[in-house]
Amino acid sequence: MIKKQYSARVKVVRTDNGPTFAIPQFYASKGIMHQITCVESPQQNGKHQHVFNVGRALLFQSKLPKQFWSYVILHATYIINRVPSTLLENK
Repeated sequence: MIKKQYSARVKVVRTDNGPTFAIPQFYASKGIMHQITCVESPQQNGKHQHVFNVGRALLFQSKLPKQFWSYVILHATYIINRVPSTLLENK
């Protein structure tokens, strides 16, 4: 689907070592590298870190108290999903 819709090739699949994505023969046949992260560790996800960095910047700039953190993260995600950028794709 990615190849047809975006004319792109999947190079890496990163999973949390769950059995659902344990299909090494498929990855090898397609030339896809399978990376495994520690279970329950979203900190290893670059996008997770990016959302938190944007959230911290929004919270700091708005001078809102920390109790608004959940709203800030929702807004950071909203903004990130609407800004055209290839910054994270190049990592």
